Amino acid sequence: MLLRGSLAGVLLAGACSWAMPAAAAAPARLDLEPFLKQDRYERVKISPDGAYYAVTMPLEDRTALVVVRRADGTPTTKIMGDADSVVDDFWWANNERVVVSMAERHGSRDTPSVRGELHAVNADGKNVKLLASPYGVDASPGITATYRSELERAVFMLDTLPGQPEKVLVSAMSVSDSDPYIRIEKLDIYTRKRDLLATAPVRRASFVADASGEVRFAHGADTDNNARLYYRERGGEKWRLVNDEAVSHRREVPLGFSADGGLAYLQAERAEGPDAIVSWNPATGEYRDLLRDPVADPYQVLYDLDGRTPIGASYMTDRVHNRFFDEGHPTARFYRSLEKAFRGDAVRMTSATADGREVLLYVWSDRNNGDYFRFNTQTKRADRVFSRREWFMPDAMPATRQVSFKARDGLALHGYLTEPRGAAAGPRPLVLLPHGGPFGVFDGWGFDDDAQILAAAGYAVLRVNYRGSGNYGRAFLQAGHQQWGGAMQDDLTDATRWAVREGIADASRICIYGASYGGYAALMGAAREPDLYRCAAGYVGVYDLPMMHRDASSRSRSGRTWALEWMGDRNALAARSPVNLADRIKVPVFLAAGGKDERAPVEHTRQMEKALKKAGVPVETLYYPNEGHGFYTREHRREYYTRLLAFLAPHLGGAVAE
Repeated sequence: MLLRGSLAGVLLAGACSWAMPAAAAAPARLDLEPFLKQDRYERVKISPDGAYYAVTMPLEDRTALVVVRRADGTPTTKIMGDADSVVDDFWWANNERVVVSMAERHGSRDTPSVRGELHAVNADGKNVKLLASPYGVDASPGITATYRSELERAVFMLDTLPGQPEKVLVSAMSVSDSDPYIRIEKLDIYTRKRDLLATAPVRRASFVADASGEVRFAHGADTDNNARLYYRERGGEKWRLVNDEAVSHRREVPLGFSADGGLAYLQAERAEGPDAIVSWNPATGEYRDLLRDPVADPYQVLYDLDGRTPIGASYMTDRVHNRFFDEGHPTARFYRSLEKAFRGDAVRMTSATADGREVLLYVWSDRNNGDYFRFNTQTKRADRVFSRREWFMPDAMPATRQVSFKARDGLALHGYLTEPRGAAAGPRPLVLLPHGGPFGVFDGWGFDDDAQILAAAGYAVLRVNYRGSGNYGRAFLQAGHQQWGGAMQDDLTDATRWAVREGIADASRICIYGASYGGYAALMGAAREPDLYRCAAGYVGVYDLPMMHRDASSRSRSGRTWALEWMGDRNALAARSPVNLADRIKVPVFLAAGGKDERAPVEHTRQMEKALKKAGVPVETLYYPNEGHGFYTREHRREYYTRLLAFLAPHLGGAVAE
């Protein structure tokens, strides 16, 4: 009943106005409740016949997939795993059956790790089945894995199969190191029967099939972490090497094929600047540039109504911009009309009915957490059917704008500034918010919870894509090599000083706060620039780089290669570890961590706390032994943000939580 009531409420919300008052410039007290409430829904896809929606619903410590009958908004079935499980992705294999891939996430800031576990269920709730799992399966109904002492193969979804609604393409990987080469298989989603089609020519491979279901690309990397791209024309042929990063010094990633299968589309790195999208003719070997933004890499591939054929890409710069291979393509013209209708918000098709009459659209912006619309291509009518957080009124939320400036060595940097609504002109208190990762991750133009909370408390919030971040090409990413605490940290310092010069930030009221790598950067910022920041806060951070290097190296040979390449010699990392620089920190510090954190073990924070206390630095801490990499529990998140705002307020003068 609870699920039905929640779903029905959102289905009716399209006729209701959103209600949340605009935040005052610097309110004395801030209501955290709107930010603590879970998104009601995350991702939605319509069934091929248009009769059902498949919807992911975030719960406190897991994510469920719910199937909703479109006619009356009634939930008909759901699939949900145990604690720390999330739905990685899901596919309508045919009109009645959904295939679901499960992942693990140990904390709200953790990156989900795909389990290699597939489930399936009919839209009416019948024939629930665990299709494959590295823990094995049994013959009984349901989705519970039979745990065995010897693990089997992890199985990952590749694609549905046109003309074969009872089967899908999957890849199967041995969990042990004895067989690192992935197999391509055909899986019957009713009987679990799997048939071997081919073996990958490279470790850790991913695959791309054409519109007929023929797997033609394999892309992966061996223990040297150099990416290799292989191609074959059809099943039974030998794979041939198309690109080897060790030779070309760039990566090429397959995106898909033209509708007739004659051309392949690749995302190709360049020696300088952002990646390009190119076409490649397998018959002649000819490459042709199709799209390249002067600043940013392709953000998302845009597909035709079939959901398979690439027609363009979106780019994340000052907002999200869509570009197409052929502006005259019918779906490109369709996108252009949608952009006008939604007044510049980002628009993306998530799915469409098999006949193309109805399309499900996802619409979002820096002030809108996201809405789903059902669009009828015949009547040209769009109806809002789901909202992630309908209690936020976009017009009442602060806007985010892109900013750009030069680092001290001349490298162009880009970031995003969120300022309080209605704030008076002139310098104001600022929070520098470095993102986690660090490599390949990037901040973008979108609704960011931390930025919105801090702006509502009266602060300008600056998020900077320092070197090593993604979205700006290979050279920008590689510029972060072994620069923990070095040039990456300089970029954050340069960003702070730029904000002061531009009259954005009050130089006497700046704090630095971040999570994961951002926590590391916050403490390093306070250590390297003791006169620049008034305070520093680290959430689930890493502060002892030799410990991190050791942990990464112990997991696998590729992990050891990564640690050496991206972090450097372990013996040189102590001098760039905040835990060893506490005596240089002259401002108060707030630390928070979870005892079950596997990505940034709590020992990092405890050692940092100990070092700060020994150095006489004022330090506040918040620990929850049953939380992981970011707090899940609502009351724990309330306590965390309450403590964070209370910590910032004396130094910056903003609001505290109610």
